[in-house]
Amino acid sequence: MPSKPKTSDSRDLLILGGGLVGMTLALAAAKKGITSHVVDRADPASLTAEGFDGRASAISTASWNLFTNIGLAGALEPHGCPITSIAVTDQLKPGQIDFQPDADDGSLGRMFANRQLRLSLFEAAKNEPLIAWHAGVEVVRRERGEHGVSATLADGTELKGRLMVAAEGRGSPTREQAGLKIANWQYDHRAIITGLIHAKPHDGVAWEIFYPDGPFALLPMLDDEQGRHRSALVWTVDEADAEGTLAMGDRAFIAEVEERMGGIFGAIASNGPRSSYPLGFHHTAKIVDRRLALVGDAAHGIHPIAGQGLNLGLRDAGALVEVIAEGKRIGLDPGDGALLKRYESWRGLDAFMVSLATDGLTRLFGVPGPGASALRRFGMAGVQRLEPLKRWFMDEARGVSGDVPELMQG
Repeated sequence: MPSKPKTSDSRDLLILGGGLVGMTLALAAAKKGITSHVVDRADPASLTAEGFDGRASAISTASWNLFTNIGLAGALEPHGCPITSIAVTDQLKPGQIDFQPDADDGSLGRMFANRQLRLSLFEAAKNEPLIAWHAGVEVVRRERGEHGVSATLADGTELKGRLMVAAEGRGSPTREQAGLKIANWQYDHRAIITGLIHAKPHDGVAWEIFYPDGPFALLPMLDDEQGRHRSALVWTVDEADAEGTLAMGDRAFIAEVEERMGGIFGAIASNGPRSSYPLGFHHTAKIVDRRLALVGDAAHGIHPIAGQGLNLGLRDAGALVEVIAEGKRIGLDPGDGALLKRYESWRGLDAFMVSLATDGLTRLFGVPGPGASALRRFGMAGVQRLEPLKRWFMDEARGVSGDVPELMQG
């Protein structure tokens, strides 16, 4: 006789995907008394190993408020580098925009290594009784019924909840199984990611330098233990050139990077291995279904041109938690259709507009030729002179415009 499947306790949320967005969602939910199962196929030790992932993320003001309100600020604060301003330029030619907030506004955000974000999130999750964390496991069946949801693991364990949340990223199998259609395309570009050490301090300035083959971003990181100045590089190259760029020797690679940097940080050297990932766009208009909500990259994947991908996902998490918490206060089930509709209408337009804006910027700055460059720089010079327009862009970057979830407010 086959053994009876093991059934775990039923919780409010069944979160499939325990990455940065999924785990933040679980911790934010716990602050509101909402219980969750968090399921992830990855082994936490491999995700937090030195050198596993050289990626770094710009955490907006609103996202930092969220981390503060769920109790992570203390653990994260020593590891974040404030972004004091953002310099946007077309090939380092005249006509640059400098985004610099007023002293009262603080920084434009903070830069963190993704590894450090994971370490802090995972440590907090381990100590949170309202989160049941199932790591290094495979989901073999997902079910959504009238009265609840479940996921069966490879070892036969059945996890139950009231609402299933897909947080598995771009290739979300939960979204695919639900039949939620996505609009998507590839940019035929690849992001090359690595760390740099440089002679001059960055002074907290994030640089976005646009070239016809794609943006070249320098993101400020804290000095290392030896006092060396560091930045994270995200360099967009044509897909056809990516393999060759990754295979370059250090000297040749640094020479290419130096040419694009124009000496702004003085002499530079590599700091860590290079990695890469293909760039694409996807967006689904329908981010809910029966007892299902999508968050983060499962719902929308955008070009890293403005560094808003993770922040967009964290806004999803903040909004979903607020909607569920308000519903629970008046006795509504977390999977209630009206609550999910409210979440979709709240997040749908914002995510779509950000996605559209980043796609438009990518295409605008990708138009080659001196005429196109001159027009772009003329427009940028106009933005530089118009303080109200600059402030609007800065508020968007800081995530403080529009209908901001309660947990993401100061």
